[in-house]
Amino acid sequence: MVVLHSKQVIDKYVSEGWWDNVTLIERFKRNVRRAPKRIAVVDPPNKKDLVGYEPERLTYEELAERVDRAASFLLDKGVFKDTCVAVQLPNTIELIIAYLATWRAAACITTMPMQWREHELRAVFGITMPKVFITAETFKGFNHLEMAKKLQAEYPSIEHVVGFSEWHKASTEYRIRNDLDEVTSMLDANDVANIQWTSGTEAEPKACPLTHNNWSFIRFLYDEKYGGILKDGDVILNPSPIVNMTGIGVGLIPWIMVTGTLVLHHPFDPLIFVRQLVEEKVNFTLAVPTVVVEILKHPALAKLDLSHLRYFAQGAAAPPPWTFVELKRRGVEPMNIWGQNEGTGLFSYEKTVPDVESRARLFPWPHKGIKWETAYFNAIEAKIVDPETGKELTKPGEIGELCVRGPGVIAGYYRQPELTKKAFDKDGFFCTGDLFQIADERTIAFFDRKKDIIKRGGFTISSAEVENVLKKHPKIMDAAVVGYPDERLGERVCAFVVPRPGESVTLDEIKEFMKESEVAIYKWPEMLVIVDQIPRNPVGKVQKALLKEMLKKIKEEEAKEKKEM
Repeated sequence: MVVLHSKQVIDKYVSEGWWDNVTLIERFKRNVRRAPKRIAVVDPPNKKDLVGYEPERLTYEELAERVDRAASFLLDKGVFKDTCVAVQLPNTIELIIAYLATWRAAACITTMPMQWREHELRAVFGITMPKVFITAETFKGFNHLEMAKKLQAEYPSIEHVVGFSEWHKASTEYRIRNDLDEVTSMLDANDVANIQWTSGTEAEPKACPLTHNNWSFIRFLYDEKYGGILKDGDVILNPSPIVNMTGIGVGLIPWIMVTGTLVLHHPFDPLIFVRQLVEEKVNFTLAVPTVVVEILKHPALAKLDLSHLRYFAQGAAAPPPWTFVELKRRGVEPMNIWGQNEGTGLFSYEKTVPDVESRARLFPWPHKGIKWETAYFNAIEAKIVDPETGKELTKPGEIGELCVRGPGVIAGYYRQPELTKKAFDKDGFFCTGDLFQIADERTIAFFDRKKDIIKRGGFTISSAEVENVLKKHPKIMDAAVVGYPDERLGERVCAFVVPRPGESVTLDEIKEFMKESEVAIYKWPEMLVIVDQIPRNPVGKVQKALLKEMLKKIKEEEAKEKKEM
C-alpha cells in the first residue's frame, strides 16, 4: 500500500521508540518459533451452527501451517503487495487465518460485519477495490455468496469470490509455495495492515487505514515487557466481531503481542460467554455494561470460578459504578474503554484512574506536563477545544471536543481526502467529534457526542445515512433519525417521518423498504414518530435536540401508561 504517514511522522515515532518497524505477521512468526505447541486460537463452541464446520483448537504451529497454505492460495489468485483482500466472515479460526494470510502475502485486509449488505459493501468496494472477496456461503438464513457474486459483476477489481468452504479447504489442503518468505519480506511496517470502517455525520462510511506500526504502538498498553497489563500466554476471550477497533484492538492485536490464546465467540450469547470464561480460564475479556450487569446479578455467580480473570473491560456505553466495585471485590480489575476506529483509545484501570468508582466515569487525560506510569499514555497528546472557537480549554468543569494525536492514530481516511481535511486540524490532531468535560488536570469524563451518530450494540450508525435511505421511500416527504436509550444495546434508532400529502406510512413498511434497499438490519428504525414537519433552524439544519426532547416525552408517557395498567 502507499505509505500514508509522512516521513516526518515516521522518523519521529521510530526515533522515540513508539514504532519498531516490525510487521504483525513477523510478530506472529516469532510467536510460532517461541511457543509452537501452545494453543493459539479456539473456535466458538457453536461454530457448526454458524458455518457448518466442527469447532477446532489449533496450536501456533498448526495455525502457522494453515496460514501458509491460505497465503499461497491468495498469491495464486493474484493477490500481491499493495492489493486488498475483502473479508466478511464470523468470528471463527478462518477469519484469523484471513488476517494472517493476507499479511503473509504482503497485502492489506478489510473486514466487514456479517450484517452488512449490498448498500454498505458497494461503498467499501468502491474505495478499496479488492482483488479477492472471502465470504460465508450462508449465515443466519442469508445467502452471502449469492450477494457476493452479484456485486462481483459490478466491481471489476474483484477477480475472485471465495466461499467459506473453499477458504477452509485452501487453509487445510492447498500446496505451500516455496517463495512465501520472500513475498512476506516485501511487507513494510509503514504499509497499511487493515482498513476498518466507521460512520459519522456523512452518509458514506469512512475508511480508517491502520499501518503495522500504528498497531505496534499498542504493545505499550498490553505487553507486560513494556509496562502493559497482559502476560506472556494470557488467554483472551473476544466476543466482539473482529472487524473494527473493539474486536481487533482489544482482541486480535493483544493476542499477537503476548503470544496468547485467542478464544473466539459469535454471535454474543451470555451463557456461552460465561461458560468460556470459566472453562477456558480466561485472563482478559470485554463486554458491554449490560452484559456485565447480567453476569454480576445472576444467582449462579457465586458458583463460578473466575479466579483466572484479571481484567474485565467495558465499553460502548457508560458502565454503572457498582459493577466496577463488585468486580474489584471479586478480585477482577475493571477497565473502562473509550476508543474509535481512527486509532484513538483511552483506558481507565488501576494505573490511570486508581479509584474504582471514579474509573467507571473518568478517563486519563494525556497532555503536556503529565507523566504516566504506563508508557502508552506518555506518547499520546490529547487536547480539549471549544467546538465553536477552537480555543484550547484547560479548566475543570469546561466542556469541549477531544482532539488526539499519537502513534496509534491514522494518517487520514483512505482515498477520502475531503473527509480527512474535515477531521484533522492544522497541527495534525484528529478531532474525535466527542465532547468531554475536564475533571482535573489528569482526568476527563465523556459528556456527549458532537457527531450526529447513534451507537447501537457496539455499532456506530450514521444518522445521515439512514435518513438518505428513508427519503427515497415513495410515501415519505421528509425524515430525520435520532437515537433513544436502550439498557441492553445502548441506543436504538427512532425515525421521525413526514409522509407525503394523502399518504400514511408504518414502521413495518419502513423496515421492508430498508430490507429492499439492502441496508444492514441494525440500522433499521425500531420506532416511528409521524410529524407534520421536521424542525429546522434558519439555515435548514435539523434541530435534533428538539426531536430528542419530543422523544423523551413520548417515552415518559409510555412508561406512565404502562405503570398505570
